[in-house]
Amino acid sequence: MNQQELTDLLSIKLRVVRLERSYSQQKMADVLGISKKTLIQIEKGRTQASWTAVIAVCALFRDSEVLQATVGGDPLEVLETIAHNGIDRPMEQSMGGKVWWRELEKKGRFRLQQNIISQHFRILDEEHYRWYSSFDEEEAWHRLNELSEK
Repeated sequence: MNQQELTDLLSIKLRVVRLERSYSQQKMADVLGISKKTLIQIEKGRTQASWTAVIAVCALFRDSEVLQATVGGDPLEVLETIAHNGIDRPMEQSMGGKVWWRELEKKGRFRLQQNIISQHFRILDEEHYRWYSSFDEEEAWHRLNELSEK
């Protein structure tokens, strides 16, 4: 998944996210910092949300079931992975990947998983802390090998 694909997905889902919160179009527009007219255009499929609006949606509606189902878990993790072209540092603790993740390999105290929806990869330790995240499969396997040798 890349920036454009995430923007496409969230532009389509914006109305459903708004309705999930029972927000009016004006309230949603105010929350996202866009005009009501722009929101209406996005909801009708006449235009797409800006990257800034996508970031706001992911951050402000992180707990949205619609967003989580759309991207396969935490929308901020997908957003951050795309924005930084991968993440290679210890991050917050995850739930361990029981719902949206397929385990590919376990090496030592680390395991490589792939998200079944967004298709990105991540490496978790035994306590479910995320150490690495990327859409690059080859680099994910390389990083798993490096981490498991420490």
